[in-house]
Amino acid sequence: MFTTDDTADPNADLGAIFRRLIRNTGPISLSHFMGESNARYYGGKDPIGMGDGVSGDFITAPEISQMFGELIGLWLADMWINSGREEPVYYVELGPGRGTLAKDALRAARQYGLEPAVHFVETSAKLKDVQLKTLPGAIWHNDLSTVPGDGAILLVANEFLDALPIRQLVRMASGWRERMVGLDGDTFVFTAGEQPMDAAVPGEWRDAAEGTIIETCPAAAATLFEVAGRLEQQGGAALFIDYGHTRLNAGSTFQAVRRHTKVDPFAAPGTADLTALVDFGTLAQIVHSRGTRHIGTVTQGEWLRGLGIEARANRLAEQAPHLARDIHSAMGRLIASDQMGALFKVMGLAGSGWNGAAGFAPPNSDIPE
Repeated sequence: MFTTDDTADPNADLGAIFRRLIRNTGPISLSHFMGESNARYYGGKDPIGMGDGVSGDFITAPEISQMFGELIGLWLADMWINSGREEPVYYVELGPGRGTLAKDALRAARQYGLEPAVHFVETSAKLKDVQLKTLPGAIWHNDLSTVPGDGAILLVANEFLDALPIRQLVRMASGWRERMVGLDGDTFVFTAGEQPMDAAVPGEWRDAAEGTIIETCPAAAATLFEVAGRLEQQGGAALFIDYGHTRLNAGSTFQAVRRHTKVDPFAAPGTADLTALVDFGTLAQIVHSRGTRHIGTVTQGEWLRGLGIEARANRLAEQAPHLARDIHSAMGRLIASDQMGALFKVMGLAGSGWNGAAGFAPPNSDIPE
């Protein structure tokens, strides 16, 4: 039988464990498959590349250019200054990767007197080791529950939500069902569950055509619910940056990436990064339900341009002319609509009394020079 100890053993074949479980108890949810697979994947390696297109399995924005983290740090400093420089204040990052974003953001924020205590929410032992070398003064947590509640929080989550386990619902002739993972011989395949799921489907989707698929992410919803509540209770601001949509769309976005290439997500559980697009529209509704200010959700390209990334790139290029081409190339990867600029979104949140909207407002709303 399947046990927690089975999946916790890094040497155990996760695919074999899933097959045994399915044969013994029937199909498992996609959420179960994705959650266990990513726990194994992130628990056993540092998957983040260094921007060379070869190392790691994927690249994140902080590893592409220091400008990304620096502008995040300036945005946080601007929000903090507008709030009256509230103390105590904590920098909190969910899934901080290699710690690069935090290092760049805090260096930029320090110029304006913002020097918060650093708290990382991270469950991967491998990544904790890397983060410890980058920011040895950080404090680590397995979840938000142990992050201090006695001061304002400045929270950042870059490419965190997309790796949280999703559920998929599919419209069948008999109504909505959860999309499960079953077996065809030894091959993992999608299959429809038996339990009616119509009550879990938004009203505007109830009568969708047969075969329609929609996705939900209870873990992302719970994260936004908690963060929004903390912002109201403690004060502070938050940025969630990820690839996704501003409203719920139909279709499966479940995918796997290994060595910078899309692969079959069912081929070898625990060996590839499993992700899905984030539904920022639904998350915004959750934020509003908590009474927290949803500053806005815009594309990453719009947000970085609004914060002056082009001027920042020009200054860096002037300081290091031999790197000018690389600097502008990196900026292009971050803001171009055919790269990360359009698909990636930036969602800003703020507690009561925390004013400011740099990057989300017209160009005359600026951050510190």
